[in-house]
Amino acid sequence: MMCDFLFSLVCTGEIFELKAELNSDKKEKKKEAVKKVIASMTVGKDVSALFPDVVNCMQTDNLELKKLVYLYLMNYAKSQPDMAIMAVNTFVKDCEDPNPLIRALAVRTMGCIRVDKITEYLCEPLRKCLKDEDPYVRKTAAVCVAKLHDINAQLVEDQGFLDTLKDLISDSNPMVVANAVAALSEIAESHPNSNLLDLNPQTINKLLTALNECTEWGQIFILDCLANYTPRDDRESQSICERVTPRLSHANSAVVLSAVKVLMKFMEMLPKDLDYYGTLLKKLAPPLVTLLSAEPELQYVALRNINLIVQRRPEILKHEMKVFFVKYNDPIYVKLEKLDIMIRLASQANIAQVLAELKEYATEVDVDFVRKAVRAIGRCAIKVEQSAERCVSTLLDLIQTKVNYVVQEAIVVIKDIFRKYPNKYESVIATLCENLDSLDEPEARAAMIWIVGEYAERIDNADELLESFLEGFHDESTQVQLQLLTAIVKLFLKKPTETQELVQQVLSLATQDSDNPDLRDRGYIYWRLLSTDPVAAKEVVLAEKPLISEETDLIEPTLLEELICHIGTLASVYHKPPSAFVEGSRGVQHKRLPGSSAAGVSEAPPAVIPSQGDLLGDLLNLDLTPPTTTGPPPPASSGMQMGAMDLLGGGLDSLVGLLNTVLSEAVSLRSSFNVPVSGGLDDLFDLGGGVGMPMGVFNPPKTVWLPAMKAKGLEISGTFVRRAGVIQMEMTLTNKAMSVMTDFAIQFNRNSFGLAPAGPLQVLTPLSPNQSIEAALPLSTVGPVMKMEPLNNLQVAVKNNIDVFYFSCQYPISMLFAEDGKMERQVFLATWKDIPNDNESQFQIKDCHLNSDAASNKLQGSNIFTIAKRTVEGQDMLYQSMKLTNGIWVLAELRVQAGNPNYTVSTVLVVLAVFKSYFSNTNQNE
Repeated sequence: MMCDFLFSLVCTGEIFELKAELNSDKKEKKKEAVKKVIASMTVGKDVSALFPDVVNCMQTDNLELKKLVYLYLMNYAKSQPDMAIMAVNTFVKDCEDPNPLIRALAVRTMGCIRVDKITEYLCEPLRKCLKDEDPYVRKTAAVCVAKLHDINAQLVEDQGFLDTLKDLISDSNPMVVANAVAALSEIAESHPNSNLLDLNPQTINKLLTALNECTEWGQIFILDCLANYTPRDDRESQSICERVTPRLSHANSAVVLSAVKVLMKFMEMLPKDLDYYGTLLKKLAPPLVTLLSAEPELQYVALRNINLIVQRRPEILKHEMKVFFVKYNDPIYVKLEKLDIMIRLASQANIAQVLAELKEYATEVDVDFVRKAVRAIGRCAIKVEQSAERCVSTLLDLIQTKVNYVVQEAIVVIKDIFRKYPNKYESVIATLCENLDSLDEPEARAAMIWIVGEYAERIDNADELLESFLEGFHDESTQVQLQLLTAIVKLFLKKPTETQELVQQVLSLATQDSDNPDLRDRGYIYWRLLSTDPVAAKEVVLAEKPLISEETDLIEPTLLEELICHIGTLASVYHKPPSAFVEGSRGVQHKRLPGSSAAGVSEAPPAVIPSQGDLLGDLLNLDLTPPTTTGPPPPASSGMQMGAMDLLGGGLDSLVGLLNTVLSEAVSLRSSFNVPVSGGLDDLFDLGGGVGMPMGVFNPPKTVWLPAMKAKGLEISGTFVRRAGVIQMEMTLTNKAMSVMTDFAIQFNRNSFGLAPAGPLQVLTPLSPNQSIEAALPLSTVGPVMKMEPLNNLQVAVKNNIDVFYFSCQYPISMLFAEDGKMERQVFLATWKDIPNDNESQFQIKDCHLNSDAASNKLQGSNIFTIAKRTVEGQDMLYQSMKLTNGIWVLAELRVQAGNPNYTVSTVLVVLAVFKSYFSNTNQNE
């Protein structure tokens, strides 16, 4: 206690001495006093009591003293806001000082004093500095606007500083331009919805001009701004790339990575057959290679960015494999990253070189590195099929070394090779079994047990091998216990007579003696399957497994796109989006490469896809992000997109043929509604269903649209329905793969009737293996139009976290019949008379045993309305109308003869414009 008292006395005495020196008439003594104050402040002493005395020292021409006082002000202004107001007059005065350094110092300090009471007094000095004749002052003032915006955004907007900042982009000095861009970018990050950086070709040209002359950090600001711009076309994209390319040779690695980011983004818009595209690929490789000659920390950052680049465009570095070979003195974090990139670049051309290198690494002394090298050999086998045999041979050589951890890693990767290439390399099983006793790691033991269980019929003593694991069942890890349970059940299903006791023993251990719920539940499932239905058990346990692929190690495509847009930032080092590690809303905007809607790209009209089977045309460029629209689709306008579809050049003829097919084949389905019509059309009229059937549109059963074997385990079955005027695509998504599926999105190619998703594909929970989820997607009919063959063909792209998959399906034409398809009687009769005979098509419906009233009721349920009925010579004639969602009307005459099961149908198609003309003529006559 006494010590604290004495210390406070000393401090009080020291402050008294400093106060006296600060008020001295001698300039040198005053400067020394301020230095002492700053020194005390730096070591944590409270010298706030000297605030008024220090502020008085601002009235000086000495630049060094002024800097020290401003430093003190920045530190204590927040704790002494009332006293800080005393300095306002000095700031105002200093902003008009003849010396530009003092003007800039004043405006910089103003931006750093975060006190609300002072900010309003600083607006006028800041406005003058933004228009100062000296560029050094202007560039400092530009940054001050961003700082002031962080303190009081509304004040900055009201004072018009943002507009002044935008004007500075056109400044003649490149550093002023760079700082203005940096300030606007920072403000835009905190206000993502504001359009502060309104980038256009003129602005971009100014930025590119300034890029060549400003400092390295100014170049980074400008390059980052350019990366947010989306060129109008490939020509503009190429022009920007040509002007950014010289930055690749800059000495600062941050400038190089920012330039790479811009080029990677704009390359998306360049046609691959363009000569410049190949030239640009060649230019990108040398600067990336040069980054690997820096110190290890910079190497690591460069390697993490290169890892992203080679996943997106491996062709850039495909000839540079040697630079990623590990050096003896590389730190472990650099070694592991190089190893990962080597695998990504491995191809049939360089696999021999890579394998030789990996085999060498497997004899190193660093255990973690050796393990990774052995796993890399397995990944090469999975990636490059032609090298699989050589990889297996290399792994067998490593097993012969008898180094424990090498053997165990080799067994784990061989299991994956068996999964990738079943029934191809099983001859090595005997060698693996020889090393059974040396396995002590859970993953290796589980892998070996899986191999024994999977190929039990080829291993004579499989039961003895598995029984040896069973002896210490309770001491094993959960991973091994689960694998052992499944392996013994597999063995029992393959050799039931020899292994009954063994399977009973393992089931008893799993269900009665285990506390692990996962193990117990799996045991009970197997027990009940085996006891109730052995055939079903065999189908479940011994089912064909999906093949694994190298792609499981790749970053999910949507995330990869976002990370490419963040090259040169922490996101590209963490391999996580900024939203995963940046707190709050600042800096978490999701970015996309050109070609997705989040990037704001207006895509060019896609080319016509030549054949139904080839869906890789323009579907590859579709936006697969969820649509922003929610709720039911908007009603189709009468004149929608009719010009986009060649109605008179084959479109109408095709539609007539389609309707005729529907009508003529409708009756063939009357006895079994679950049989789809050839070509994907369903029982449109449901005429044979009987009068007692409920009215309404026939909802066809679901059919498999996308089989699991063509979509890496994702199976999609579905159908189309129309409910309450809304067309819906009802789907069942089933995961038959081994990994969880997330991030589902859907998009359609242009089609005959403009069908498009009216909302996102709602799959709210991850789709686990062997799980199914029902999803209903509302559809609108206001999408882009392109004539398809057949007309009702729909080409679909579905994306998830694994890949993008493509399929085609056919929707029933009845889904397009609108509820307002009942035509006025007068209009119908007048139009029917005026239509030429060439537009009429006739055909017969056979074997339909409904009278005319029952048929009319049935058809009305599908929005096919009876306008008039007359009887001629014992034959009922129904005159009907229906309206498609795109404004085309279909008129039909249905002839029904009592006692005759065959109907005759005449159909005609009319574009809505015909009726508009009729109504206008009627009005004029009246």
